[in-house]
Amino acid sequence: MSDAFRVAHLDDLERIGAAGGVYRPIRRRLGVRAFGVNAYTGTKAGDQVIERHDEVSGGGPGRHEELYLVLAGHAEFTVAGETVDAPAGTLVFVADLTAERSAVARADETTVVVVGAPADAPIPTSPFEYWFAAEPAYRAGDYDRAAEIASVGLEEWPRHGTLHYQLACYHALAGRRGRALEHLAIAVENEPQAAGWAAGDSDLDSIRDDPTFPKPE
Repeated sequence: MSDAFRVAHLDDLERIGAAGGVYRPIRRRLGVRAFGVNAYTGTKAGDQVIERHDEVSGGGPGRHEELYLVLAGHAEFTVAGETVDAPAGTLVFVADLTAERSAVARADETTVVVVGAPADAPIPTSPFEYWFAAEPAYRAGDYDRAAEIASVGLEEWPRHGTLHYQLACYHALAGRRGRALEHLAIAVENEPQAAGWAAGDSDLDSIRDDPTFPKPE
């Protein structure tokens, strides 16, 4: 297998009886280090899928924020005393480390994938998420809204070249020439491909006549 990636199938994972349910080791099988990820299965309706626990008590918890994805079957969660009906496809995110949570199967072969990472060491939002989130407004021609959405990303990524490039496009399309040129200059400074992108991008046609408009090398 390539050193660049690893592949496993859920059906090939061990089924280890533990904590009243069936533990399916994803993290150990694939060697994941940046976050915790494992699966748990309730073989029969009524079986425990996720043991009752919080992320601060006892020796097992890792003080993780946890996301639960019901991959197959149908689960019922209890989180902080509230019941959550969770058919396949449901996502349950528990940010409160002290909140007690558990889940039982409401259908045979109910499998829940759990992803967790330390709450006290958050990672920044990926830069692409900001301009992806702005895409519907951009496609609808609401360039002001697209710029508003993407600009939030500058708090975490103040010099990110591609983010500034996208903002240059939105502002150019909205008729804000000066702001478009400012963002484009930062984009070119921080993203080697930005000048090449700009050369053929019609979104930037309104500012192309400016003497500071970048020329591809």
